Amino acid sequence: MDIAVVGTGYVGLVSGTCFAETGNNVTCVDIDLEKVSKLSSGSITIYEPGLEKIFLRNLREERLKFTSNLSEGLLNAEIIFLALPTPPGEDGSADLKYVLGIAKEIGKILTTYKVIVNKSTVPVGTAEKVRNAILANYSGEFDVISNPEFLREGVAVDDFMKPDRVVIGTVSERARNLMTKLYSPYVRQGNPIIFMDEKSAELTKYAANSFLATKISFINEIAQFCERVGADVDMVRRGIGSDERVGKRYLFPGIGYGGSCFPKDVKALIKSAEDVDYDFKILKSVEDVNELQKLHLIPKIKFFFTNNLNGKHFALWGLAFKPNTDDIREAPALYLIKELIAEGATITVYDPEAMDNVKQIFGNAIVFADNQYAALKGADALIIATEWSEFRTPDFLKIENELNSKVIFDGRNVFDVQQMKELGYHYVSIGRTF
Repeated sequence: MDIAVVGTGYVGLVSGTCFAETGNNVTCVDIDLEKVSKLSSGSITIYEPGLEKIFLRNLREERLKFTSNLSEGLLNAEIIFLALPTPPGEDGSADLKYVLGIAKEIGKILTTYKVIVNKSTVPVGTAEKVRNAILANYSGEFDVISNPEFLREGVAVDDFMKPDRVVIGTVSERARNLMTKLYSPYVRQGNPIIFMDEKSAELTKYAANSFLATKISFINEIAQFCERVGADVDMVRRGIGSDERVGKRYLFPGIGYGGSCFPKDVKALIKSAEDVDYDFKILKSVEDVNELQKLHLIPKIKFFFTNNLNGKHFALWGLAFKPNTDDIREAPALYLIKELIAEGATITVYDPEAMDNVKQIFGNAIVFADNQYAALKGADALIIATEWSEFRTPDFLKIENELNSKVIFDGRNVFDVQQMKELGYHYVSIGRTF
């Protein structure tokens, strides 16, 4: 099939590459000329495990192409995916200016029937707005449908190629047939393509992310309670997670969620509810808990250093909001860094992928180490903010030799409490007794 993907950000590039991987001809469109040039020449613009290999293969086989010319990109496409940013406004609402702006331009280009697909995360009712924007310049046949993405950064290629489910919002039989044909190679093991109306599909994405954010904030609340009563959140997590009604995933306590999806989508659903005079009390609490959790380690650090961090030096492992990505959007590490600097501390940081992105924010205000052990030299304590696999079984003798004292504040419960006790560390984690 001939596919167009408008937008080459995270969702657009992963989607376009994975569509090409099953033999489709995909043209990706972006207004950023420099990005288009890089991608066309084989230079991938995001870090995502497993993506570069199939990106280069499909570029070489000429199934994957890039252009800045919208008309050229849409010329032969049967299906047009909109993978455009929907940044949050000050009130939390999703800004649709990019989506609706492109929709107007598409209306000027269409001459035959095509399916226009909202791949972006958009509020309920956006399909109708896109339809009206196209109708302003085109009166022929077309369908606008919703097909939300459920990609997890770090495993996005697997998520796309072997999805748990594909959600498609349309009441058009013609569009349904085309989308079934497109997605059939991805669900050969029997996972469902779930068809529903456009509004339900749009809400499904917000509901899914908001529910997962709720699980994270819930277990962080349980962790807070555990610390006060002497219970172990790891034991509680295993006890409830083995119940199939609850499930094991997204029950790991820590210093809060971040990234591009959960914070933005929770805010957007709260605002969408307010627009129809509904007070989404649970999600407001989820958001409040998460904001507090990002700085949960700060009082513990200040208490250990008798409430004076001025002149103290810290090593910090992990900057990305989660492992296996270079995404630092709403990353808890950034909040910790800002707070420590405000308290007069200095910081040396290390992350396998995200340091270049953090340099754009902090510049010379912090030091960037070449590796995880170099970050420790002369530090009064180690702080762990992201659970990269390489941090899980470190050389503790190296850590001991480089730190000024054996002190670790672990925001992701990377290490075993008993092991840290035996090694003689002052070890602080989340929701566990030491």
